[in-house]
Amino acid sequence: MSRRRRKKTEQQSDDAWLLPYSDMLTLLVALFIVLFAMSEIDAQKYEQLSNVFKSEFSGGGSILLERAPADDPSERAIDENEPNTEDEDFIEDSTEEAISDGRREVENLRELQARINGYIETNELSGALSTELSNEGLMLTILNDVTFDMGSAEVNDGGREIITEVSRLLNTDPPHHIEISGHADDRPINNEEFPSNWELSVIRAVNFMGLILGNDDHDPARFSAKGFGEYRPIVPNTSEANREKNRRVEVLILPNYEIDVDEE
Repeated sequence: MSRRRRKKTEQQSDDAWLLPYSDMLTLLVALFIVLFAMSEIDAQKYEQLSNVFKSEFSGGGSILLERAPADDPSERAIDENEPNTEDEDFIEDSTEEAISDGRREVENLRELQARINGYIETNELSGALSTELSNEGLMLTILNDVTFDMGSAEVNDGGREIITEVSRLLNTDPPHHIEISGHADDRPINNEEFPSNWELSVIRAVNFMGLILGNDDHDPARFSAKGFGEYRPIVPNTSEANREKNRRVEVLILPNYEIDVDEE
């Protein structure tokens, strides 16, 4: 009797490992099924699978965690295509500010042009000086015959008086960058001082600029000088009157902002 009891007890002990082993296998199978389900994008299938496992393991609590529904690709595409209103507002504000700055700059250049034209009219210099406002800036043109003697790059006495007044008028607030360029007619020059019209036009522009910078109110860093010789005529060199127009110094006052002089 005791032997039979001992044998039954040993048999029960040998079979005891089956229960935790089967539970472990069940959990492993469930784990792999869950991992497979999570890799799928189809939210509907995942929900169905989750419900099945909930019902199977309701006694011991669900081993599945709720997962947020997958994003709808169509909704995501709509969100990506929606314009960024903050960026649009910034661009719009920047554009309006640039337009406003440009309009103020046009007004400032027109006022400067009016002051220069007033000086020209008062001193009866309309035949030698002229102004023109364009999107490039305000151009002041001075014929060489009133500032330089023929074949010379030295500013004459009459030219010095004009340049002194021009220098005063160019002192603006805020200041502008100014380009001074020299031009000649097509008649060749070849002497000990100037081998060609290139050198003559450049030195005239530099000497003109030097007299303007005699005004200490100007910043030399805002000035530049260049010469074009006879290669940028404003009229054909077909007559003495036209050649006189082509012999000139141009003073270009550059705008501080992009401008449109044709804008109403």
